[in-house]
Amino acid sequence: MAACGRGLSRAMGASPFSAWRQAHSDTRGHLKPEYDAVVIGAGHNGLVAAAYLQRLGVNTAVFERRHVIGGAAVTEEIIPGFKFSRASYLLSLLRPQIYTELELKKHGLRLHLRNPHSFTPMLEENAGSKVPRSLLLGTDMAENQKQIAQFSRKDAEAFPKYEAFMSRLALAIDPLLDAAPADVEAFWRGSLLQRLKSLSTLKPLLQAGRIVGARLPQYYQVLTAPIAKVLDQWFESEPLKATLATDGVIGAMTSPRIPGSGYVLLHHVMGGLEGMQGAWGYVQGGMGALSDAIASSATEHGASIFTEKTVAKVQVSHGGRVQGVVLQDGSEVRSRVVLSNASPQTTFLKLTPQEWLPEEFVQRISQLDIQSPATKINVAVNRLPDFLAAPNTPGGQPLPHHQCTIHLNCEDTLLLHRAYEDAMDGLPSHRPIIELCIPSSLDPTLAPPGCHVISLFTQYTPYTLAGGKAWDELERNAYADRVFDCIEAYAPGFKDSVVGRDVLTPPDLERIFGLPGGNVFHCAMALDQLYFARPVPLHSSYRSPLQGLYLCGSGAHPGGGVMGAAGRNAAHVVFRDLRSM
Repeated sequence: MAACGRGLSRAMGASPFSAWRQAHSDTRGHLKPEYDAVVIGAGHNGLVAAAYLQRLGVNTAVFERRHVIGGAAVTEEIIPGFKFSRASYLLSLLRPQIYTELELKKHGLRLHLRNPHSFTPMLEENAGSKVPRSLLLGTDMAENQKQIAQFSRKDAEAFPKYEAFMSRLALAIDPLLDAAPADVEAFWRGSLLQRLKSLSTLKPLLQAGRIVGARLPQYYQVLTAPIAKVLDQWFESEPLKATLATDGVIGAMTSPRIPGSGYVLLHHVMGGLEGMQGAWGYVQGGMGALSDAIASSATEHGASIFTEKTVAKVQVSHGGRVQGVVLQDGSEVRSRVVLSNASPQTTFLKLTPQEWLPEEFVQRISQLDIQSPATKINVAVNRLPDFLAAPNTPGGQPLPHHQCTIHLNCEDTLLLHRAYEDAMDGLPSHRPIIELCIPSSLDPTLAPPGCHVISLFTQYTPYTLAGGKAWDELERNAYADRVFDCIEAYAPGFKDSVVGRDVLTPPDLERIFGLPGGNVFHCAMALDQLYFARPVPLHSSYRSPLQGLYLCGSGAHPGGGVMGAAGRNAAHVVFRDLRSM
């Protein structure tokens, strides 16, 4: 603790963002009255869109309401000396084209890949000196099978086949991520020219069909069935099924027993880092360092990024075309196009004058499913958690399992379902699902010596509590205490190690980061809100009913996660439209 205390006193001076501000103060320049394009929100997708547009010669400005860029991909020093990835906390889904085309490594992005990547300790009665079992999974298939065989030899034999099956489906989905959804409306009802143009948008679908081939019925089931049903067909051991099922429900107000949870799982396994499919890692310096690297790439080519500049509304000409934005301070900034990294709800229900939008469109946007189960808790500790299933070394140095996503209360899919049922009754889960990550186990720059930062992504917590009760400080702390009690059962001494904490319930995530209902995906990743229908049917191409206004955030195809695809795809659609004007 002494070493940790010395680190605290050193760290209380400068904000972790002062370096970014100093480095970019000259390149951001002064606010001009006119740009080619304006981006609302400096979340990672907005920054990606700005970087691509600027590289294509489109003079672009980004306006961010907060004091710091990054949106949910941000690093914040909430507790002096401890730098938290306050919302998003892991990287895998970032499209490899963005990594290379924006030269993010050149702009300072450094990654810490995790291997092993998943650790599920059990809560088991100790028989004498017997250590509780645990499940540790990584990239070594032989070691994975050895771990799984503790619970089922049959499952150990099936696991490589399951991984190959899921990898092929991820490979099929991959081409769909990097382009606007197929324009089926134009293909069936457009002019001959429109039909010919729309043929190119069908290519990714045809590629996907070729890859899945004759196994289409099995893959269709993965996308539509409850993930528990899919996993039951592969495995018999609950610890393995529950560990895999967490990726089917994480961030989603759904249960492993509800149809459609399979796609959420797929969304979390189709990423990769530095050529390793399915790899997840920590960004050195926290997730904000990724946003800083994208911003640096954008400003190097001339983009302007402004913080503490809130967009109050989208300006529309008398002819019904976007002509810029009005800032909260009354400043008017003209532009040929506006891209919104804000949610569809904020963009179309708050920022856009309603008279310029079709009534049916507004109604569909207002009816989007935004339910969120997630409460994020950021914790500063003065030592590593000491799990009964994998005791620490005498020196307290990080062990392989400390770098993993640590799954707690995840020994059985029934536990996951019961946690969901609590939320359906308006109650925070009695035994919440907890994904515990310790990024400082691989990146010591995040905490003072001897100390660590811990990210707790927990669920299920309803936005509004039973009886219409709102989250207050008492409820917030009661839930956090419950989560800490759960961790204590797996790692005695955890509560005594806590230096401070930051508790973000769904209303907090909405207020701070602009996530509707606290939903990390802007709107649910349900089958009726994906691809052709994201955010709503007939408006999945990033264009909106208002000419010149585009979506470029997680509420657009292909959805949430720190992927950047929506920003990149939207930028290319905008560029083509500007060229044809």
